[in-house]
Amino acid sequence: MLRPAHWMARATAPVDAASLAVARIAFGLVLAGGLVRYLLTGWVDEVFVQPSFFFKYPGFEWVSVPGPTGLYALVGVSLAGALGMALGLFYRVSAALFVGGFAWLNLMDLTNYLNHYYFVLIFGALLGLLPAHRVWSLDARRRPGQGLTVPAWMLWLLRFQIAVVYVHAGLAKVQPDWLLHAQPLSIWMAARTDTAIIGPFLGAPWVAYAMAWTGCLYDLTIVGWLLWKPSRPFAYAAVWVFHAFTHLFFDIGLFPIIMTAVTPLFFAPGWPRRFVRRGREAAQAAVASAARFAPPPRAVVAAALLWCAFQGLWPLRSHVYGGDVLWHEAGMRFAWKVMLREKQGSVTYRVQVPGRARPYEVSPNRYLDWRQHSEMSGQPDLIVQLAHHVEADFRQRGHGDVAVYADAWVSLNGRPPARLLDPTVDLTRLAPDQTGWILPRPDGPPLSARSAVVHPRSVQ
Repeated sequence: MLRPAHWMARATAPVDAASLAVARIAFGLVLAGGLVRYLLTGWVDEVFVQPSFFFKYPGFEWVSVPGPTGLYALVGVSLAGALGMALGLFYRVSAALFVGGFAWLNLMDLTNYLNHYYFVLIFGALLGLLPAHRVWSLDARRRPGQGLTVPAWMLWLLRFQIAVVYVHAGLAKVQPDWLLHAQPLSIWMAARTDTAIIGPFLGAPWVAYAMAWTGCLYDLTIVGWLLWKPSRPFAYAAVWVFHAFTHLFFDIGLFPIIMTAVTPLFFAPGWPRRFVRRGREAAQAAVASAARFAPPPRAVVAAALLWCAFQGLWPLRSHVYGGDVLWHEAGMRFAWKVMLREKQGSVTYRVQVPGRARPYEVSPNRYLDWRQHSEMSGQPDLIVQLAHHVEADFRQRGHGDVAVYADAWVSLNGRPPARLLDPTVDLTRLAPDQTGWILPRPDGPPLSARSAVVHPRSVQ
């Protein structure tokens, strides 16, 4: 086993900066393309202009939603930052603009959360802190002589961040619904039987089971295959096939494209030089002749270790909460629990006004659009958030100190609908993280796929 001094020597060894540059370019271009698509498809109007209420992340209630002009300006700033990252132009500023703008867009409404948005933010922040503009950038043209190498630990850090996604996604799949019942894949595949040519096969039960086990084994092992040099080309081919398949069959946005674009960081640092003659000899000579980089300051080492520990442990917090995370959702976000649940919910609020015998029945549709309603109806903390808003609305209309209860029923992965919340609890007296009022998940296996067919929607 290598001693810490040996690990430090390996971490500070110079490596070609080419693969870091290619990751920067690919990441910036993919995200710029995604933001252009948001502008062209009317996503900004649909998600931020039309709704009248927005769900907030705890601690970020202060994040405001600007008007239409401000929203388009914010998307424009993020787009400029993404392009600046790809070009390597004023790189640090561009990265800050992109990450800051994209974070603002995502913090405005919690119902927009997707795992790949979270990955974009943390991976973009890491890229922005590293000298990914050292080669093949406009900054390198403006200020030549910055060198052609970077310390190896910088690549290790990015590889670790990618590995966290795969490993935790695989661990999350080691549970009965996914492996023993092939849910929710059975539901989604049964809804795809109208696909040309292969559609008739997609409804067969064995297809969903094969996909479930293959997906779990892929997530759990792909990092190991990418790290092992003999298997690396075949592993990256598997990355292409896997993510092309998920992009084709599931509405998960840019995630497959992003992961395919950044996974080449597992190849040898100088791999892009094979396709570019210019500068190849200079880069090889620089790597061969460069002395080891000085060890990073202790503060940087401590920050990197703390970051890795947090990223490795934080997704496991649902085990501390107990219960079924797919049901109560505590610890579901920021944990890479990808494509694990299909929830269909129905919520009706009962508002008890002082002095009135019968409560008012209030539909969430009064405050939400269809997309927000779909996300809220299966997530207890969002149901509580909206209950507080309903209370504020009734107070504003002069009804005084009202109590708000919820009749919330949810079907999880094809099971019969079951009551999610205790209907006797006044939700206005609760904070979103109080889970004692969530009823246990219903027992029993999911229904068969054909008896619970729904059309796939955006999965997290």
